[in-house]
This record gives sequence, structure tokens and C-alpha cells, in this order.
Amino acid sequence: PPFPTRRSSDLPLASLSNGEITGLEALLRWEHPEFGLVLPGKFIPIAEESGLIVPLGEWVIREACRQNKAWQEAGLQPVPVAVNLSARQFFEKSLPETIAETLSETGLSPRYLTLEITESSTMHDVDYTTATLNRLKEMGIKIAMDDFGTGYSSLSYLKRFPLDMLKIDRIVVKGIPNDREDVVIISAIVALAHNLELMVIAEG
Repeated sequence: PPFPTRRSSDLPLASLSNGEITGLEALLRWEHPEFGLVLPGKFIPIAEESGLIVPLGEWVIREACRQNKAWQEAGLQPVPVAVNLSARQFFEKSLPETIAETLSETGLSPRYLTLEITESSTMHDVDYTTATLNRLKEMGIKIAMDDFGTGYSSLSYLKRFPLDMLKIDRIVVKGIPNDREDVVIISAIVALAHNLELMVIAEG
């Protein structure tokens, strides 16, 4: 069913080299009739526990794909839209099929969809994670590792998982340029990612 009190907004991703918009990230907010705007930190954990995160996550992907396709048809420059996957949603066995159906329904090319996973969500079953990510990659979808630098940051994952980009968490980013240690850490992550031919996104 539709979710009339929820909305997805889009945060632009800009290139540091030329300032151009290179992508979008779909963000979810809950417009509650009594409490006003409720941020994800409040309702996502409850959705996870109750299982509602699965249909909610599917709705977000569908809306993000539909809106991106609408912008393209309106003549705007085509750019990828990124959507976060919760751990529970990622481990749904029907995830690849659901996303394939969504892309078919909305008419969005797979190359304009990026799925973001967190390091913590990949720890439950590395073999399953690898197989699922490979299936998504074969469809033409881009894969991003979110919150890099705050979890396990296992370098073996960078070799094993078919990633396209790393997202450095804003907790690490906010210390630059004044915090020397943060500068060193981010410089190392950027160098590592570029040597692995991965795109790097600095949140915030």
C-alpha cells in the first residue's frame, strides 16, 4: 500500500573537481500528523524490529526510481540515485528479483541506481553478501559501501565485494581540515579507494 505520511527527498552529490552534480541520495522522512517531521533515527529501528522495513524499503526504491526516471524524461541530466538498504532488507532472498521488477516497472536503467550497504550488515553472512552483490552487479546496478571508517573497515571486503564506491562517514569527515589525524585517515582511504578504482564520497 502507499505510505501517505512518508516522503523521500533527494540529497545531491557533487564533484569536488568541477562542482557538477554527479548523483543523488534518496533520504526518508516521516511527516507525522501529530509529531511533525520525524527523522529516520527515531522510526527506522522500530521498522526494523517490526519487519515493516522490508515493504517500506521497497517503496523507497520504487519512488526513487520513479522520480529519477521522471526527471530524465523532463530533460534533466541523467545521474544515478542512491538508496540505502537495511540489513533486514538486504537479506531478503527476493531482493534481486524485487529490484529487477521495480526497474522494469519504472523504466529506469540499472546504471542509474546505486544501492548502499553498511559494513555491519555484511558481517552476518559474508558468502551470502558476496553472492547477492554479484547478482546485483550483473544487473548493472552500482554498489556503495556506506559509513566506511566507523565499523569494521575490513580491507578484505574491498577485495571480495564488487564495490563501485566508498562513502566516508561524516563523523570522520567533520574533523577536516583542522584535525590532523582525520586528514591522515581520509587521505589514506581516498588513496586506497582510487588505487582500487573506486569512487569516494565524503558525507557532509
